[in-house]
Amino acid sequence: MAKKQKKNSGGTPATVALTEAGTPFTLHAYEHDPASPSYGEEAAEALGVSPDRVFKTLVADVDGELTVAVVPVAGQLDLKALASAVGGKRAAMADPAAAERTTGYVRGGISPLGQRKRLRTVLDASASDHASVCVSAGRRGLEVELSPADLAALTSAVVAPIGRA
Repeated sequence: MAKKQKKNSGGTPATVALTEAGTPFTLHAYEHDPASPSYGEEAAEALGVSPDRVFKTLVADVDGELTVAVVPVAGQLDLKALASAVGGKRAAMADPAAAERTTGYVRGGISPLGQRKRLRTVLDASASDHASVCVSAGRRGLEVELSPADLAALTSAVVAPIGRA
């Protein structure tokens, strides 16, 4: 995978963070349909990639602290497993406005990378089954492909089984 963005090329905060870190990645753009019921499944279909390799970025509230969960679009987030992965007791999906305000991204385009305020992050363990995964590059219709190890390193993620089919 080659770097596709330069810092001064007007990239998203996610691609700028990847470039500044010297992390290899591939950028994939597609035409986003605002009527699509699932941003992640739309991305998988548009890119011709298995939904097991395309990961969605969800923001949850774990014991009063916003936490990012990165799980395959083919499944769902297990909130109990997420809370457990970070040593918490209870997790619930965060208020969408709080998620957007804190990350600096709009819903459907939230990236685990380059967030306005870096949140603790948990990456589903299934990511390790793949040589590369795709996550939002910071806006709808734009995905970044990188190795799961690089994603975990750049986000300081805990890797744990937080997804369910």
